[in-house]
Amino acid sequence: MQFHARVYVTLKPTVNDPQGLTVRGALHALGFAGVGQVRIGKYLEIALEADDETAARAQAEAMCQKLLANPVIEEYRFEVV
Repeated sequence: MQFHARVYVTLKPTVNDPQGLTVRGALHALGFAGVGQVRIGKYLEIALEADDETAARAQAEAMCQKLLANPVIEEYRFEVV
């Protein structure tokens, strides 16, 4: 069966986000003074084959742990549909 995993990877709250700071500064310069913290992350859509949803979730989890996220500085979550 074909499944789709939507993976969201973000920096842990304690990790400095220089890209987020740059975007926040640019938004302020454009007149969006009300913008507070900005955090940058990654979004991935992955099509995968698996026997069932449990197997698809296990594959997505393994992908995140082995490649898609750096567990030292990033958190991840995913959904399988």
